[in-house]
Amino acid sequence: MTKTQRKYLNILIKLAIVALAMWFVISKVSNQKSLHEFQQLINKIDPTTMRIIIVVVVLLMFFNWFLEVVKWQYLIRKIEKLSVWKATKSVFCGLTWAIFTPNRIGEYGGRIMLLKPENRAVGAVSMGVGLFGQLVLTSVFGALSIAWFVTTFIDVPASVDFGIWILAIIYALAFVILYFNVSWIDYLVGKVRFLKKIKPFFAVLEDYTTKELAYVLGLSAFRFAIFTSQYIILMLIILPDLPLVSMVLMIFIMFFVQSALPTLDIFDFSVRSFVASNLYAYITTQEIAVMAIVSFVWFVNLIFPAIIGAFFVLNVNYIGDNKS
Repeated sequence: MTKTQRKYLNILIKLAIVALAMWFVISKVSNQKSLHEFQQLINKIDPTTMRIIIVVVVLLMFFNWFLEVVKWQYLIRKIEKLSVWKATKSVFCGLTWAIFTPNRIGEYGGRIMLLKPENRAVGAVSMGVGLFGQLVLTSVFGALSIAWFVTTFIDVPASVDFGIWILAIIYALAFVILYFNVSWIDYLVGKVRFLKKIKPFFAVLEDYTTKELAYVLGLSAFRFAIFTSQYIILMLIILPDLPLVSMVLMIFIMFFVQSALPTLDIFDFSVRSFVASNLYAYITTQEIAVMAIVSFVWFVNLIFPAIIGAFFVLNVNYIGDNKS
């Protein structure tokens, strides 16, 4: 392939990614009734208070993704040194790819394209460690919250309550144990015949120490706290009568269900909305308000960053190396 052909293929790929992302964003947001309902809700609240709250939620979004940039930079440092700027471009490009691919699988491709070609496969494995750390927290808090929900709102015998708590604790511990022994995955890949060819890429899992994994889990915990607090802040202002503990635990369940179901990021709101409206029906009759809050946080955390990422996508070299 000549230099000119590579140049035009690069342009074509960039335009295709941005076009797909923008089409998904526009088609979804333009038909999003809950965003309009959110606007109607906030019109009933003191404008100054609401502006401050919205600014805080948006700033938390940027801080959330900054922590992801730090985590990505830390995970990949043994493979390739990334500047903060390049790591930022990498993360936001991944977000743009994620919204039109099932279960955010495109986030891997979008993010690792900023790495040197020879480091991309190993980089995807390292990225998986960071995503797994996030999944551990979602699974732990989600499983325990589901146990609380069942034993609180569903009439079952005490023996069943006990069994549910035991299962939830075992499930949560299994995720924690596997995370801190992530090198087992490298061993298991080596035992599967048709996966042996890709085993060298998983060798990087052997390099992560317990201390390093704990640091990554700590960054993931800060992120988890941030996007949980976004919901809490809005609910405290718009639905002040909600019991705080129940509100928070149901947020954890919503995260858990959303992470367990295969979906597109762009349809993520539909999943969250359905789960939220059914969960919060146990503690409030304001289901429309709950769905509106979920819609707004979904837009701030996923759609807005994906739009930002589209600008970075245009600066990525998809055929060859990325030196900037």
